Amino acid sequence: ARMPCGRSATTVSTADMSSSRGHRVELEPAYLLHQRDWRDSSRIIEFYARDHGRIALFAKGVRRPGSGLGAVLRPFVPILLTWQGSGDGGTLVAAEAPEVTSLVAPACLMSGFYLNELLLKLLGREDPHPDVFEFYGTSLRQLQSPADERRVLRIFEKRFLDALGFGIDYAHCLGTGDGVRAERYYLVDPQQGVVGETSSAHPAAVAGTDLLALAGDSLGSESQLVMARRLLGSTLEAVLDGRELHSRRVARAVKSRPAKMEG
Repeated sequence: ARMPCGRSATTVSTADMSSSRGHRVELEPAYLLHQRDWRDSSRIIEFYARDHGRIALFAKGVRRPGSGLGAVLRPFVPILLTWQGSGDGGTLVAAEAPEVTSLVAPACLMSGFYLNELLLKLLGREDPHPDVFEFYGTSLRQLQSPADERRVLRIFEKRFLDALGFGIDYAHCLGTGDGVRAERYYLVDPQQGVVGETSSAHPAAVAGTDLLALAGDSLGSESQLVMARRLLGSTLEAVLDGRELHSRRVARAVKSRPAKMEG
């Protein structure tokens, strides 16, 4: 859902920065993707802005005591940004948070960071995708329930790949254009599409009903979620072209950590 552009209860301004050269953008809806320290008291922050795409802004003095920006400049919180200068490399002037509570449940934080990393790795700078911005915000809100976590991630991956031009048509066969039938089984090339029919005994066979569920963004059963992860994961690996996702590595490490013994 689109964020309101009115005033909010949490507003932090750095008016002393407004003398930077260049144009000024007011109250642009955005999300924080990543930040790193810069110099003694500042940060360079990567944002995903609705109308400007992925941009990096200099937030001067935000690490000083009493700056007040800590409650606003956080991941998974809808922000309204005002900055001076070019979209990429400009200076943050003010930030407002219509709602300061994270949209993502604590149990789903790693999934939220995974979505952020996909945006950082695959979005070009200053290349706006308002549709991606909208369903990214929707996905964050849906990560309030761990029970929906896997479905939310798979649907986001599919829509994101579609928006970038790497999406696969899971409802039709390559070459012939024949529609996938629920009662049949198919072979799928994750980088090309549905190759054609096969027998249910084939080790790589995918049920037509599962393909249609993925095509319609209606994943529900365990088999559909497993199939979607395999196909979409293979497509993403090809698009990432060898770039590793840090969030996946951390998630694997946490999952493989032995449980603490009780006693």
